[in-house]
Amino acid sequence: MLDILIIGGGPIGLACGLEAQRAGLSFFIVEKGCLVNSLYNYPSTMTFFSTSEKLEIGGIPFVTINNKPVRAEALEYYRRVAVSRNLPINLFEEITGIVKTEDGYHITSTKATYEAKNVIISTGFYDISVNLNIPGEHLPKVKHYYQDPHYYAMQKVVVVGSSNSAIDVALETYRKGADVTLVVRGDEISSRVKYWVRPDIINRIKEGSIKAYFNANLKEVREYEVDIETPEGTVTIPNDFVMAMTGYKPNFIFLEKMGIELSEDKFIPKYNPDTMESNMPGMYLAGVVVGGLDTHLWFIENSRVHADMIIGDIVKKRLNAENKTHL
Repeated sequence: MLDILIIGGGPIGLACGLEAQRAGLSFFIVEKGCLVNSLYNYPSTMTFFSTSEKLEIGGIPFVTINNKPVRAEALEYYRRVAVSRNLPINLFEEITGIVKTEDGYHITSTKATYEAKNVIISTGFYDISVNLNIPGEHLPKVKHYYQDPHYYAMQKVVVVGSSNSAIDVALETYRKGADVTLVVRGDEISSRVKYWVRPDIINRIKEGSIKAYFNANLKEVREYEVDIETPEGTVTIPNDFVMAMTGYKPNFIFLEKMGIELSEDKFIPKYNPDTMESNMPGMYLAGVVVGGLDTHLWFIENSRVHADMIIGDIVKKRLNAENKTHL
């Protein structure tokens, strides 16, 4: 029986594996996609907000010549960490069920079964998009994920949102020759947009290079046009693609299936903030998954500590059990 099964092969899942390895615990990491799958699906041109030091895990240096690392460097760093430390990982394997047993958990996947005393869920939040729930959202022209700006060159693009992802899409596609219209629900560009990017988008809007509708919502999508609901009424404009950068959310159905209780308002999972243990004994939560719908609260840099907290609690419980046995 394993000491720990870690669900999720992202940076925090890997961090948990490194700490378990350091503590001499037996463990296995299962990831339903590729290694650090969420990072792989980030835009190819993405630059991180954080410095490389804040993205490091397990005390392993993340060396980069840039002030802030880019996606390709992060993928290489986490791959080298996993390979150099010989972390046991199964990729492209999805967990399908977990059953509580007397000694721990019986876990089934699409490829195998596992027995583990403890489970760490570190599944992130990038797998499921937050939908607009409007007519026409099902059309192939509507995208919730974005890879590269070249694809949208010389096209009429509507970008929905005002967060970092939306602003990056708007600026990058504009600079590849797209005719960009930004639809923002609030009255200004989000204050959380990267400080070196926010002035850029504001200036592009002021000069008219990028059209922006504030206090507005996308109302309907059709094959060659869209309707935008604005304070002045509904505006219809020609359109080739809609980039709905409306955010993402954890797989709440999966968490509930695992027996984890969620709050009614923001679906925040129940856990002990001192140990990261959920309401299910021996089942821990790590990384951004603990934030529920508040996905902007947790990042790699401030959730790396979850690995130390979780492994520390598991080791403490094991030592307490051993001491009771010797009494």
